[in-house]
Amino acid sequence: MTERFDKSRLPSRHVSVGPERAPHRSYYYAMSLTEEEIARPFVAVASAGNDSAPCNTTLDAQADVCREGVIAGGGMPRRFNTITVTDGIAMGHQGMKSSLVSREVIADSVELSVRGHCYDALVGFAGCDKSLPGMMMAMLRLNVPSIFVYGGSILPGRFDGRDVTVVDVFEVVGRYAAQACPIEEVHALEKVACPGHGACGGQFTANTMACVGEAIGLSLPNSNMVPAPYTSREQIAHAAGVQVMELIARNLRPRDICTRQAFENAARIVAATGGSTNGALHLPAMANEAGIAFDLFDVAEIFKTTPYCADLKPGGKYVAKDMHEAGGVYMLMKTLLAEGLLHGDCMTVTGRTLAENIDRVTWNPDQKVIYDARTPITPTGGVVGLRGSLAPDGAIVKVAGMHRLQFEGPARVFDCEEDTFAAVEARDIAEGSVIVIRYEGPKGGPGMREMLSTTAALYGQGMGEKVALITDGRFSGATRGFCIGHVGPEAAECGPIALVEDGDTIRIDAEAGTIDLLVDEAVLAERRKSWVPRTTDYNSGALWRYARNVGPAWQGAVTHPGARAETHVYADI
Repeated sequence: MTERFDKSRLPSRHVSVGPERAPHRSYYYAMSLTEEEIARPFVAVASAGNDSAPCNTTLDAQADVCREGVIAGGGMPRRFNTITVTDGIAMGHQGMKSSLVSREVIADSVELSVRGHCYDALVGFAGCDKSLPGMMMAMLRLNVPSIFVYGGSILPGRFDGRDVTVVDVFEVVGRYAAQACPIEEVHALEKVACPGHGACGGQFTANTMACVGEAIGLSLPNSNMVPAPYTSREQIAHAAGVQVMELIARNLRPRDICTRQAFENAARIVAATGGSTNGALHLPAMANEAGIAFDLFDVAEIFKTTPYCADLKPGGKYVAKDMHEAGGVYMLMKTLLAEGLLHGDCMTVTGRTLAENIDRVTWNPDQKVIYDARTPITPTGGVVGLRGSLAPDGAIVKVAGMHRLQFEGPARVFDCEEDTFAAVEARDIAEGSVIVIRYEGPKGGPGMREMLSTTAALYGQGMGEKVALITDGRFSGATRGFCIGHVGPEAAECGPIALVEDGDTIRIDAEAGTIDLLVDEAVLAERRKSWVPRTTDYNSGALWRYARNVGPAWQGAVTHPGARAETHVYADI
């Protein structure tokens, strides 16, 4: 099969071809490779598998099956691992500062391993929130033929005759704090909410970005909503290994697939599924790797005209398993394409266009999860971008399942999440308040923490619809309620959020897309004069380095200039 591939044009020639590479080949012989195997293309099989959380525990096994597919397709697989930081465990304490930073470390580590060993292609396996965009960022950065594989979601737990997810556990903490349930209920729920392997089951960040993988063309059709425990995941892993060899033969690369139009398709899917607000952070970061200008405001424009069609938790009724059984991401894309809401001519890793892939799908009128785009759950509004005097650089809110789209009230200001959570736990938050959590942005945190512990506790206390919460940090994809994140400029850069004082009136209108601080500009100018930059306790190490390099949230919180500054692409070395 090696005659299909011209090794002299592939990066691995630098470690395997010619007399001068004899020392390099000696290492491969040491690993029991034959001369014929060394002559094959080298395919990186990158896994974010580990024992940190159930999101990641099946990834290594899936990656091993992928190796068999690579061999069957005529390649030589080279497996390695990268890190993850699992948000469900990092949530609610200082560990969450590591979460977004890990996205960059994942992308960097995959890049460095592929560069250092001169691999010709990449199949990446990821299972938890930041590992998905991190892996896809590496693919776009390297621009070698690549396929992204999601490890799959967890099956729902069962409690009191209903499906539950980890969000129910976060929210029961709030109910317990409000003395609305006994401690025995907390313990009983925590033991059944997560029944096995896989990522969080609702349309939280992991499943949102898994949907993005298919919509943007980097994943095999209808592969990513298959739950982690299903044996069909092995078939998907094997197929990815075989197909990446076809991509090498055709020299079909990620930047050929992930065009501006493909990013627009991906943003549609985030909004149509009522997906995580983190999608509006990760899509600009991925676009940066491809040299495409696609920021928060571009994402928000797509959101404005996207019908909300998939009835998924946390705003809806169903989980990823249900969406898989209803027909998966491609079932949703079929109805969106029929209404002219997708670019069907975008290429995918199948070697066919999105429209050609969708044409193979038959609409299922009997399923309950995915609504026809002509009769959606709501005409627009799974996720909404905001802008105004409080957020000149934008903000984001998830409105799927919300009944109230306007809010005005007095500010209650906190300078970190811990202080906010303590006030919530003490029931020291008045109805009608706009809670402000600042100095949690990319630089100011550092690391732009998610606030699920706080928002879930509010919801558990019955306050989820009675207060609003805004932050220059982020929210989990599992967050529900009037919660606005990514407010920019962040407080650490003296954005308007740094100047808010207790009692100031804040007005939010998710229908109009506005967020305003109703304080006279002259007053703000005086406050700005007395503003003093804050310091953090992170003055060395990875978080210090991240804070020094990270850019604003509206551009994806990236740490390097991306493809627009390139003078070479790795794939062409």
